[in-house]
Amino acid sequence: MLLGVIADDFTGAGDIANTIAKGLPGQGGLRTVQYLGIPPKAAAGDVEAGVISLKSRSVDAAIAVRQSLDALQWLLDQGCEQIVFKYCSTFDSTPAGNIGPVGEALAEALGVKGVVACPAFPEAGRTVYQGHLFVKDRLLSESGLQNHPLNPMSDADLRRWLRLQTNSDVGHVDIAAVRKGSQAIEAALRRNAEEERVLVIVDAITDSDLVAIGRAAAAHRLVTGGSGIALGLAANFVERGLARGTDTGSPAVDGPEAILAGSCSGATREQVEIHGRNHPILAIDVAGVMGGKVAMSDLTSFLLANRGRAPLVYSSGSPDEVQAIQARFGREKVAEALDRLFADTAQALIGAGIRRLVVAGGETSGAVVSALDLGALTIGPEIDPGVPVLISNGDAPVALALKSGNFGAPDFFSKALERLSGR
Repeated sequence: MLLGVIADDFTGAGDIANTIAKGLPGQGGLRTVQYLGIPPKAAAGDVEAGVISLKSRSVDAAIAVRQSLDALQWLLDQGCEQIVFKYCSTFDSTPAGNIGPVGEALAEALGVKGVVACPAFPEAGRTVYQGHLFVKDRLLSESGLQNHPLNPMSDADLRRWLRLQTNSDVGHVDIAAVRKGSQAIEAALRRNAEEERVLVIVDAITDSDLVAIGRAAAAHRLVTGGSGIALGLAANFVERGLARGTDTGSPAVDGPEAILAGSCSGATREQVEIHGRNHPILAIDVAGVMGGKVAMSDLTSFLLANRGRAPLVYSSGSPDEVQAIQARFGREKVAEALDRLFADTAQALIGAGIRRLVVAGGETSGAVVSALDLGALTIGPEIDPGVPVLISNGDAPVALALKSGNFGAPDFFSKALERLSGR
């Protein structure tokens, strides 16, 4: 294994696995496998990139650090030359969050400083300019992400935000240096390392910027960022003759289908509304869940009764609705109850023969795939930017699409089901 990735949630893991498997046009990517948690045994010999999916974004920082260091050790045992710590392109992390502590812990374990920190993903509208994170034409703190139910982002200044989580100053490589090319970027990172800065925010506005950053980091043991930071990493190994460059292929699974949506993002709410115009959908009564009046059987009965019609159940709500529910029952209790509900529902669906499953929301996806325990997942073609087809191994394979809340086109749900079946 050449490249190892530690991802702080499951949708993000699929996102960066897709980026690495695609590689650059004309070169192809690396043979990539996504693991659901730290594997209990060694990777297959033909795996060139391994992506470990953790569910560490919203847990206590000490737990996230411990899980990430365990993942690091497994990847190093597989022979990885370079490690990527992957977090969300919207930098989901409160002032007491995990990006800084995990990044510093990995850097210390690897003995490095001057580490790239770049959440940019231009194809999805996430860019970094002068150390500030933008969502399309809005500062992150004005984009709606300030209302995230678990990780509200109230400051778009990544250096200032990250400094609240770290033990050392946070560096910065501005867009002027990035546009001078990979040598200038590497020199700027080296200066930050000499000045004892562990993490360095690097500006990126276009995919070309990310490719230049990737080339600058070719010899770095550790890189951190969103999935976009991996755009040029596969090419480094291909150009050194360590990998041949491969296509993702077109694995697919046909069969009964279901959609579970647990994200409250604006994009997901719009996707649910559009899907409901032509397909059966069911809104989950969250208060009913908390009061024991809504159970897994209610969801599975609806979904199984509507097989063949792309049925969807969802718990999405507006920011005001979410805040009201959280104030009434408690944020963590609501999150735990919904995660458990979606996990139990997914297990029942697969047991009943569902073979195509689309899940929206990072936390929801994490709960679902943890419950299903599908092992290693093969990376298939891209459905929408950042969301690939995922296929489990075994005699009864399952096709998955795990979507971060803000990702996907308006018609994502119906499109995803088609792509999972190879159509």
